[in-house]
Parts: sequence; structure tokens; C-alpha cells
Amino acid sequence: MLRSSRLHAARMPDKLKAFIQRWVISTVAVLIATYVVNGIHYERWQDLLVATLVLGLLNSFLRPVLVLLSLPLLIVTLGLFTIIINAALLLIVNWLLRPRFTVESFGAAFWGALVISIVSLLLNSITGTGDARVSVRRGKPPKKRDDDKGGPVIDV
Repeated sequence: MLRSSRLHAARMPDKLKAFIQRWVISTVAVLIATYVVNGIHYERWQDLLVATLVLGLLNSFLRPVLVLLSLPLLIVTLGLFTIIINAALLLIVNWLLRPRFTVESFGAAFWGALVISIVSLLLNSITGTGDARVSVRRGKPPKKRDDDKGGPVIDV
């Protein structure tokens, strides 16, 4: 009995595991953005880790407030204003961590936010982390069931 309790105690908590997965995905996304977008730079890999941690904290606490305040713009632009919010958060990370992590202009922040969003969406879809879900189902469609017992059917 003692052995099984040790094995259970050594298991990583689910919330910590999810946090680390999201942090790694975010770090890979920002790393790709630094290679793809001119104007986003970091000095050392530790600076990149700190930058993605700060970006994650800003996304958790400041982003919901910004989304709420810009709700009319989000509705009018069909959600595309979210990229502007993400770019602003990237500029705040720049402001907090400069010169170790730099974003040279709003244009670089905009394209960086777009690349980070796309890469994060793809990696979250592949790993099943976060709220992003993309599923492809192939094969025969499910059999049609005759649950109506001969009565009228209303499809909504």
C-alpha cells in the first residue's frame, strides 16, 4: 500500500501539467515569431522563457479586461480586433523586459501577434491543450436511427 501512495504522490498535478504545456506552446509560438517577423528579438533563451511567462500572465489577467472594454470594436470587426489586443500585450511585454526582449514597432507586434496566434492554434489543436479543437472525421456517416417510431420529426 505504501508503494502505491508514493507513485500517486509523484504524479504531476493536472493543473501544473496544463500550465507547463501552455507555456511550452506559447514559447514555441513566440520563438517562431522571432524567426518569421522582423523586429522581434530576444537576447538569451532564458529571456524568451521570461517573456512568454509575462505574456501568459498578461493574457490571464489583463486581456479579459481589454476584451471587455473593447467589446463594441470586437463585435464590429467580427473578432479581428483581438489581434490588436494581442499586439498591445506584446508591446507591454517589450516595455517590461526591454532590452532583453524587444519588439521594434507596432507593425512587428501586429505580425508577431498574428504568427503567435496561428502557431498556438495549430499546436493546441495537435496536442489537445487549451480550448482550440480541430477534428477531422473520416469514414461512413453514423447509421440513421429510427427513434421517431413513425411519428412526426421536427429538425431544429
